[in-house]
Amino acid sequence: MPKTAINGTEISYFDTGGDAPVVVLSHGFLMDHSMFDKQAEALAPQYRVVTWDARGHGDTAAAGPFTYWDAAGDILGLLDHLGVRRAVLGGMSQGGFTSLRAALIAPERVRGLVLIDTQAGTEDPAVAPAYEQMHQTWLEHGPTPVQEVVASIILGPGQWDDWYAKWAKIPNDQNIAAFRCLMDRDDITGRLGEIGCPALILHGIADAAIPVSKAEQLRDGLAGPVTLTLIDGGTHASNVSHPEAVNVAMTSFLGTLAE
Repeated sequence: MPKTAINGTEISYFDTGGDAPVVVLSHGFLMDHSMFDKQAEALAPQYRVVTWDARGHGDTAAAGPFTYWDAAGDILGLLDHLGVRRAVLGGMSQGGFTSLRAALIAPERVRGLVLIDTQAGTEDPAVAPAYEQMHQTWLEHGPTPVQEVVASIILGPGQWDDWYAKWAKIPNDQNIAAFRCLMDRDDITGRLGEIGCPALILHGIADAAIPVSKAEQLRDGLAGPVTLTLIDGGTHASNVSHPEAVNVAMTSFLGTLAE
């Protein structure tokens, strides 16, 4: 994949190309651009789909600590690099955290939002200690002792050997930077009313990481027209576990947006 220097970081990205309306999809924690392969396949060539590896993930290395505000700046910088004035921003979990912040920074550049299994708040204090412990185990012993638990939270039931192989290659410094960004993020719930673009919220009913109530809070807080679609059986990464249902909903939503 090509890379470009944005905000002092070499960002790796994938671009289907063409002159169609642009959709930028941002992945979740411990994932990479490839988690949206099914969406890119379904949306192109009607849409120009851009996926990318966020800092500390895939082929994009983090030079040091960063926040989701930094990642939002990376999205906007990537749009600049591609010569794109406005785009639909979509994201799963942390990709949603990033997309919401990009909409706050530069609302004029966001045609719409697709928010997949995400929220606006901070980590649930009831589960944060368990996440911290799993992270520490990963750093000390590698992902193998915790990878099945992690996969069950993010991906749900299934064979995830390809992701296990990717996780085994993540350097500890990258893992730490990405994890701290996740766990130490700020709460933007009080600012949702500043976001007035159309939004589609997709949330898996079987999401083990973020409850449906958080999706309802997003729906109720955003100022623009919002559609909340629950994905029956969908996991935290519902676009991976149930791509067909997600693709249908995304295609329908994108068709309602005026250029």
